[in-house]
Amino acid sequence: MAGQSQKKEKKFSYADYITWNDENRCELIDGNVFNMTAPTRAHQKILLDLGTIMNLFFKGKSCEVYVAPFDVRLTKELKENDKIFDVVQPDISVICDPEKLDNHGCIGAPDLVVEILSSSTASYDQIKKRALYEKHHVQEFWIIHPWDRILTIYRHSGKNYSQYRIFAETDEVCGCIFPELKFVLKDILPSVDSNIVADEAAYYHSL
Repeated sequence: MAGQSQKKEKKFSYADYITWNDENRCELIDGNVFNMTAPTRAHQKILLDLGTIMNLFFKGKSCEVYVAPFDVRLTKELKENDKIFDVVQPDISVICDPEKLDNHGCIGAPDLVVEILSSSTASYDQIKKRALYEKHHVQEFWIIHPWDRILTIYRHSGKNYSQYRIFAETDEVCGCIFPELKFVLKDILPSVDSNIVADEAAYYHSL
């Protein structure tokens, strides 16, 4: 979850990023720094439940699942740290190529990325990060809207993203590249009468 970009004084790289204090989490997009905000309760509830479902599904398979904080260095070829300018922390990343994994996280595009929207990050996730994932050919991108209780899936066509499907809360979610990964959306969402969702929705619609 990231907020406003800091004032740009220079184009920062991953070499700069790894020297910064871990207590001040941030992401880099095209060398611009975006500070990360504290996640909401609704966000963390969904992350825990969906992360658990995915971890169980991929257990024993070749793909691996990671939840934030987990650094993804988006680059189309292996580069030195001072030449990498896109570093993000998706809420959930699924990586099927073990060559992309090292002790620092992932270098290259995950196969699937999930972002859980919060009121403070909705436009950032849906515009800046969506464009970044599209540029680097993340094959499947999920956006979960907690207050609208829907999940949108985008599939990469090889040139750009096309909207694969929108799932309502009572629908069984079925992805594109992992069709056997299925769950009912409402099972990972806080209940509609929960103050977790009520507080988040009230804040979002007041903006």
